[in-house]
Amino acid sequence: MNRIQIITIFVTIALLLYISRLIIKGKLREEYSIVWCISTLVLVIFSFWRDGLAIVSKLFGVVEPPNLIFTACMFVVIIYLLHLSVVASKLQKQNKSMAQQIAQLKQKLENDI
Repeated sequence: MNRIQIITIFVTIALLLYISRLIIKGKLREEYSIVWCISTLVLVIFSFWRDGLAIVSKLFGVVEPPNLIFTACMFVVIIYLLHLSVVASKLQKQNKSMAQQIAQLKQKLENDI
């Protein structure tokens, strides 16, 4: 094993342990942690399996293996941004509804006094 391979294995395993620690402490929700855990496990697999990236890139018809990594990362980022946009839209709708309900309750309290 090369030194960079050993360093990569230790760093990715440390990242996986840190992610699990964040989940246990409640600072990272399970639905968001799935993407992080899968990404880290893929990194661990490719850290152990040195020729894996070349084999997978040939399978997808990508000439240069680093291009596969770049494309996959861009795809994951776009999907994640779409998910966050949906969550933000839902929260904005809930905020508006709550503000309207609070205004109605406040008006009802003022009319009752």
